[in-house]
Amino acid sequence: MPRIGVGNHEIEGGRVSFIGTHSAAQTATPYTAETGQVSGVFRPVDAADALVRPLTTARFVAPGSVTDGKFGLFRWEMAPQAGGPGAHFHRTFSESFFVIAGTVRLFNGEQWVDATAGDFLYVPEGGIHAFRNDSDESADMLILFAPGPPREKYFQELAEVADKGLQLSAEEWKDLFARHDQYMV
Repeated sequence: MPRIGVGNHEIEGGRVSFIGTHSAAQTATPYTAETGQVSGVFRPVDAADALVRPLTTARFVAPGSVTDGKFGLFRWEMAPQAGGPGAHFHRTFSESFFVIAGTVRLFNGEQWVDATAGDFLYVPEGGIHAFRNDSDESADMLILFAPGPPREKYFQELAEVADKGLQLSAEEWKDLFARHDQYMV
């Protein structure tokens, strides 16, 4: 099979070869101490706060407050026909979606795809995206935010608006979205 260049990498036989290249970690600020340190953070399943809603449960597995703002990892569980947010983008963080179970409709800014267990979508800063569960089965996915803004506060504020039956004006919605780097398309 022919070799195709991808940046500093080559694709051979449908696989990207990284032999002879450096890792992305080498381009970041390295850890410079001579010895390692004890710094791992273990969180048992019951340590993650959960925001339980009628059609979804957001489990804040590793919010930015746990990862020193490096990333946020949420588990998003959706009931059948749960729907999801409309198309939007973020200016200051990327978002990735990894489907664990069921079928999640993912929007990459151009088209909707039915993603199933093992499928993945990466959306860089500024990338238009959306997700939803339109199926008659439950669905479950991981959402990764990088870096790790306090994204849980956005979802908690939306829940508060719903729980209190608040009717926000267009200007109030715009302000809420802007506070949380959420720009609806």
